[in-house]
Amino acid sequence: MISEQEAKRLAKRNLSEKRYAHTMNVRKLAVQLAEKNGVSTEKASLAAILHDIAKELPRGELLQIFADNGIIANNAENRPFPVWHGLAAAILAKTKYGVDDEEILSAIRCHTAGRAGMSTLDKIIYMADMASAERSYPEAEALRNHALENLDKATVEGLGMSIAWLKAEGRNVDGETLEAYADLRQKVYGGRKLE
Repeated sequence: MISEQEAKRLAKRNLSEKRYAHTMNVRKLAVQLAEKNGVSTEKASLAAILHDIAKELPRGELLQIFADNGIIANNAENRPFPVWHGLAAAILAKTKYGVDDEEILSAIRCHTAGRAGMSTLDKIIYMADMASAERSYPEAEALRNHALENLDKATVEGLGMSIAWLKAEGRNVDGETLEAYADLRQKVYGGRKLE
């Protein structure tokens, strides 16, 4: 399996300066959240470093990764384009970088859309990405603070914000995001499950 140092070199080599800075900010917050929530900081760090490794690949390359890895890709090309890079990053982590830890792969895979039944590491990478230090949208700092106070409630809040933003822009909301929101909202707040 790729070491953290090798992953950092890979990210620095393959990502733009801005994307690499984002990646390091995600790593920093992910490690803080892992420490606070009793999750391996090594797993959080590696997932954070690799989460956007496919972000700047052209659409054609992403499609080729899915075609070459059809069973793992699981019809990724039929999901909204903004989630493709996470799916492709998880495939690359497994097939090219030797990551065989399913927790790490899951966190990379669902860092943009979430999923029903999110693990603590999934939530850590999702929130670290959404609320990393360079994020400048008005709610970013509050969301960072909420994540450090209560990861589950902050993830419900983050998923809800993401759904609202996409709907406001008239963009498609990934079905897995809707399922993640309904599932976690019901677990955190109880009541009936949203349909």
